[in-house]
Amino acid sequence: MPEIEHVTGTASSLDAGISPGNALFGKYEIGRLLGCGAFAKVYHARDVLTGQSVAVKVINKKKIAGSTLMSNIKREITIMRRLRHPNIVRLYEVLATRTKIYFVIEFVKGGELFARVAKGRFPEDLSRKYFHQLISAVGYCHSRGVYHRDLKPENLLVDENGGLKVSDFGLSAVKDQVQTDGLLHTLCGTPAYVAPEILTKKGYDGAKVDIWSCGVILYVLTAGYLPFNDPNLMAMYKKIYKGEFRCPKWMSSDLRRFLSRLLDTNPNTRITMDEICRDPWFRKGGYKEVKFHEELKEDEDHPDGSTSTNSLNAFDLISFSSGLDLSGLFDDSGNPMEDGERFLSSESADKIIEKIQAAALAENVTLKKKKLGVVLEEPSGKFVAAVEISRLTEELVVVEVKSKAGESASYCEFWKKKIRPQLRDLVYKQQQGN
Repeated sequence: MPEIEHVTGTASSLDAGISPGNALFGKYEIGRLLGCGAFAKVYHARDVLTGQSVAVKVINKKKIAGSTLMSNIKREITIMRRLRHPNIVRLYEVLATRTKIYFVIEFVKGGELFARVAKGRFPEDLSRKYFHQLISAVGYCHSRGVYHRDLKPENLLVDENGGLKVSDFGLSAVKDQVQTDGLLHTLCGTPAYVAPEILTKKGYDGAKVDIWSCGVILYVLTAGYLPFNDPNLMAMYKKIYKGEFRCPKWMSSDLRRFLSRLLDTNPNTRITMDEICRDPWFRKGGYKEVKFHEELKEDEDHPDGSTSTNSLNAFDLISFSSGLDLSGLFDDSGNPMEDGERFLSSESADKIIEKIQAAALAENVTLKKKKLGVVLEEPSGKFVAAVEISRLTEELVVVEVKSKAGESASYCEFWKKKIRPQLRDLVYKQQQGN
């Protein structure tokens, strides 16, 4: 029976769900902290009756109250309850108190695949073994009408026997979210793994974007680094949009050809799941179809209410922001800018500058045009802000607003309070309902 490392103060940190014997609802003995994020903590735990190790994800309701994250959690519960596959992390049950939600999930001892590949690239045979399991899991999800939309090595766990487990379905979508054009429309995914069609606002096929992400994962496993990477996020997106990557010389010709089909920027000609399973490189090593478990009936009695599958805007999730302030997503350091912001717009650069100029003139702020945008100054000549506009895709531009150190008072007074409120209609807004 595995030992449990008790955490000091566990009962108070997990609230009234913990009994005097330090067991959650009298069922799970809580142990060491495995990880934590902005809204949740994950603990190792043990079933007091069977001794089985589990992971307990604890979500603080107060921290997500009034946000779209609640819908995200409801959807994750709904999706995970319908999936039963040896290469997908199992959700055992969901518990709740007045202030907390508890996901009791399968404990995968080996940790993230990312931690293993970070030590060095894998031989093709080992990469193929993991890729077989990944495709088995993803193909199963697609057959159940589930699209993961955030596949990456950090969301792939490995057990002590080398078995791959797909986790984190928080950004997943289901067929119910497909619009009348047969496509999904939510901006979604982790930047380096996102498919090029997601960078546009024309909609995308959930299965095809998952296949693209699988291609990026396979490249990372066999090369040891990302196919599309750049310290500047916009530059990286441009590489993805154009499909600009090179295979290292140590990759076999069969693998290079296979990757070129997985990372085809045209979703209409990108390789399909059936074609993947017939590919010569993929079929080496004896790929075997997994016999799937029967899909279980979904439990409608979720702890936080309705089983609605309204989608979360992934840009909001990644940046933990809303409206104009998307700095958490676009800042290369991953940290919000002290004085400045970035946002997406589907308007032309000329239209954006025209709108800024009108707002500036109304506030008696001088506007000077520069090569990449404009500079705003007070009547006294004191700097207010610089605005730069760069094209991201054929449909979208990135607008970056910058302030100088020591000029935050002017920036706050003129840009934040007077000019920015007049520009809200310029901010790109996804189509609703997905």
